[in-house]
Amino acid sequence: MQRPFEDQGLLPSNPMTQALAYAGTRRAVLEVFLTDPDVAVDTNHLARAPCGRYPWVAKSGLSAWTELGAKHVGIVQSLLVTCRLHDIDPYTYLVDVLQRAGDHPASRVAGLSPRLWKQHCAANPLRSVLHTLER
Repeated sequence: MQRPFEDQGLLPSNPMTQALAYAGTRRAVLEVFLTDPDVAVDTNHLARAPCGRYPWVAKSGLSAWTELGAKHVGIVQSLLVTCRLHDIDPYTYLVDVLQRAGDHPASRVAGLSPRLWKQHCAANPLRSVLHTLER
């Protein structure tokens, strides 16, 4: 087995070795912006943007009390920002996906991502009883 990092004097525990290994295993996804002009080089502008009318999602998870809470806040922020990128109303998306999640096969969970949801479900989203009420 070839060990290119060790051959250069970098031990597996070295932070540089870990960073290079991370980048090497994710090279294709890290380079997607090179082939798709619609993909930004970074998402800094999205991280700095406020979450609009969703004040319960605190910026950067600063109000999360635990590490797990911060992780969940990050997931929700990511979904909201992705919805914004695809011109999807986050409320409509979340209501629809939360209703579909129980019957949706786990092996096809990627189909519920905002991009694919917009292609397949956005024309006829599931609604909640609260939809009829003014929000």
